[in-house]
Amino acid sequence: MAKKLNAVVGQSGGPTSVINQSLVGVIEEVRKHSHIDKLLGCRHGVRGIVNNDYIQLNDVPADLLEKIAGTPSSALGSSRDKPDAEYCRKIMKNFKENNVGYFFYIGGNDSADAARIVQEMAAAEGHELHVFHIPKTIDNDLKVHDHTPGFGSAAKFVASAIMGDNYDNASLPGIKVDVIMGRHAGFLTAASVLARQYDGDGPHLIYVPEAPMSEDKFLADVDRIYSKKGRCLIAVSEGISTPDGKTWAEKMSGDLEKDSHGNVQLSGTGALGDYLANLVTKKLNNPGGKKLRVRADTFGYLQRSFAGYVSETDAKEAREVARQAVRYSTDPSKLEGSVVMKRVSNSPYKIELDWTSIKNVARETKHLSAEYIKDGNDITQAFIDYAKPLVGALPVVGTFAEMRK
Repeated sequence: MAKKLNAVVGQSGGPTSVINQSLVGVIEEVRKHSHIDKLLGCRHGVRGIVNNDYIQLNDVPADLLEKIAGTPSSALGSSRDKPDAEYCRKIMKNFKENNVGYFFYIGGNDSADAARIVQEMAAAEGHELHVFHIPKTIDNDLKVHDHTPGFGSAAKFVASAIMGDNYDNASLPGIKVDVIMGRHAGFLTAASVLARQYDGDGPHLIYVPEAPMSEDKFLADVDRIYSKKGRCLIAVSEGISTPDGKTWAEKMSGDLEKDSHGNVQLSGTGALGDYLANLVTKKLNNPGGKKLRVRADTFGYLQRSFAGYVSETDAKEAREVARQAVRYSTDPSKLEGSVVMKRVSNSPYKIELDWTSIKNVARETKHLSAEYIKDGNDITQAFIDYAKPLVGALPVVGTFAEMRK
């Protein structure tokens, strides 16, 4: 009988509202199979491996697992460390000492890249290691995947927050800018379109990184909407770019903080929102002669792990992709891979799970399709049809305008 090997599971990158569903999915599925002995949870991603900082997960009570599954953010802690050669040698040393033959890493494209590096180092050293990437990211930007766990819940939060802000803006009319996460891909900002329930509802303008925006276009768009409606609600991606290819954030500051993967920190600052609000204040004239009421909010990290607002579809799929990763690990021929969600149909909504090499996911970015973008400042019905099944039910709202129908 083959010797049993131990497994390590970790969480990496930005947390989500459903990343613990995936963690629990791994734990539950491992219990159903005999090829894994101990299941070790590494604290704070790969950093926990090099520090030998583990928690054994085989015997966690079922009731506690369900509580953890419904808890936002990363129960094991997270990391953005990118393993270099020396880092990988420390990981390999630890894996050999702990008899680890399986590694499940829950994360986005940077995390997939870290998993790829670890697997390739293991292969080079002749260490049998089966590495499986379990997808998650609110950015929804993993190539090959139709969508990723974490996006649906974050999109539900964005749509609902914008819905509330729309009524706030209607009560006290003015110009409002909401900055939403999205470094290179505009999926989450695009989800703000779901806030529209009635004619005239905001967001009235939506800007995503895939459609570069100049100051002149932005001001002309705002002026047109405000002149027509007497108010203007704007949703804009933090990674919005200018026609010359630079992000607005980069043009405002050349000394922004970067992580170990080279990503510029965008979400921890309200600079973009303030800049756009000041731009409007300084360069737009109010036809009535009164001072413009201009405000800005940056949703920041609230989008990632907002408790009590999870998409049911998102939670279910996050757990299922993790279970599938463990099932794939029972195949001795699979040394590595990422679990992919493919959409089979939209009405009724149905997906199927598949396998792809981690190389097809690592570091790559999937962008918002051109068919989802309208006139560089709006989102199409095609995206609404794509996103609705992932987000699920939104608040039901009403206005006195319905009495005039």
